Amino acid sequence: MRETTELRLTPREAADPAEIRRVAARSLGLAPERINDVRIARRSIDARKKDIVVNLTVAVATGDDLTALPPLAPVDFRPVPEDAPTVLIVGAGPAGLFAALRAIEHGVRPVVLERGRDVDTRRVDIAEMSRKGEVNPESNYCFGEGGAGTFSDGKLYTRSKKRGDNEAVMQLLVQFGAKDEILCDSHPHIGSDLLPKIIKRIREKIIECGGEVRFATRVDSLILTDDPDGTRRADGVTLADGTRLYGPVILATGHSARDTIRHLHSQGVDMEAKGFAMGVRLEHPATLIDRLQYHSPEGKGKYLPTAEYNYVAQADGRGVYSFCMCPGGVVVPAMSAPGESVVNGMSASARGGRWSNSGMVVEIRPGDYPEYERYGVFQLLELQADIERRFFRAAADTLRAPAQRMTDFVAGRPSDSLPASSYPAGLVPARVDLLLPPGISERLKKGFRTFGFRSKGFLTPEATVIGLESRTSSPVRLPRDRETLQHTGISRLYPAGEGAGYAGGIVSAAVDGRRCVDALVGNKQLYCPNPKK
Repeated sequence: MRETTELRLTPREAADPAEIRRVAARSLGLAPERINDVRIARRSIDARKKDIVVNLTVAVATGDDLTALPPLAPVDFRPVPEDAPTVLIVGAGPAGLFAALRAIEHGVRPVVLERGRDVDTRRVDIAEMSRKGEVNPESNYCFGEGGAGTFSDGKLYTRSKKRGDNEAVMQLLVQFGAKDEILCDSHPHIGSDLLPKIIKRIREKIIECGGEVRFATRVDSLILTDDPDGTRRADGVTLADGTRLYGPVILATGHSARDTIRHLHSQGVDMEAKGFAMGVRLEHPATLIDRLQYHSPEGKGKYLPTAEYNYVAQADGRGVYSFCMCPGGVVVPAMSAPGESVVNGMSASARGGRWSNSGMVVEIRPGDYPEYERYGVFQLLELQADIERRFFRAAADTLRAPAQRMTDFVAGRPSDSLPASSYPAGLVPARVDLLLPPGISERLKKGFRTFGFRSKGFLTPEATVIGLESRTSSPVRLPRDRETLQHTGISRLYPAGEGAGYAGGIVSAAVDGRRCVDALVGNKQLYCPNPKK
């Protein structure tokens, strides 16, 4: 017999399997020796009060059942037939890779086209970026196998519950090597040390099943055909070297492929300006955040993980919020081209670093900056690019990041010195509050005051404001039909994931890529006339 029970335990109790079994038995009115197996089905930490509680949903097996939870049934990826139809997938981020896996499940041959490099080579390129101070525009924290999330905290938490099967994505990640605890944790993550290995295994499976993954392969334009009824369709893509490939297209470029978006716009592909968020990366000593979040001078102690936080406020009609919080992590250079200053955060699976950091960003909407409206659909993209260049100039045209103590930022004064930081390229003191547009800077100041009021000690000179956090999502959206998921003006073109404006993280992007393949198959649009045949 299998049944579940809800437990509220201390952190010490929750770390002891024998104690979990004992308390679960008591909750169900059973003798502990009658229990064959105990598994945690759901786990969360309630640290709102001084007495911290770990909430567990526990599955228990008794009688003839030997396991508390049924074993995961891995997806049986079988090789696609030699004459299988092909789908072209532009981008090897979560949307692209999970679209490719889904295509194989449908018996469709995926051809993944990635402008960047494989994950192992990409790791070397990223290390060279900080060492030499030079950005490889085709292989960096944004471009390459796995996309922008590969070298990140690997957070899998998503608020998007209505767009598709999140659980299927999580189970596939476990199948390819993630720890099964991501299936029960309320805020699951994988870590920058483990996620690249998982991405590599996914690529190997795609190739093993007859698909292709091509690196250093940039798509410059679509092959578009005007049908007699006046509609347009995508029959394939043209690569940067002039090669033409044919098939329906899933466009999963990620949020930083500005050149690709501009090429598509020049072809008459409809798109629209989309709101996004911009701000800074805020870095505290990890021990300070532990003390604040766990209400204890000892910090997290022996039985708790490095503390997270999540802050949201309203300031002058716009949201101010923490984004992509990395406990025990590092701040990294996330620019995708020379002449830009962009930062992001990442952390390893253990989250054991000296610092904790988070994006602190302000919501921006089309029309908020009238001086950029002349750029039409690119108004917020141009704003984003201009501010990135402004921060780069403030760092004396280097990969160092402009930075300011948090208290100085709020007070509007320069910082004579800066705290130690995890940022590998180094910091340069700067008036970050003046480098940001006033609409962002002033709202951030109000948000920081609010967060400091809610959590005494959060607003501190020990914290560093590091700029610029600007790649939160794409400032452009490609419109698509709600039912068919095709671009509203071009059939057989499926905008997918973050770059198209339909996702906001690893899981939601992966779900969206899978949905696009399901729609493509359901729309019966796999056949494409190929003039080479």
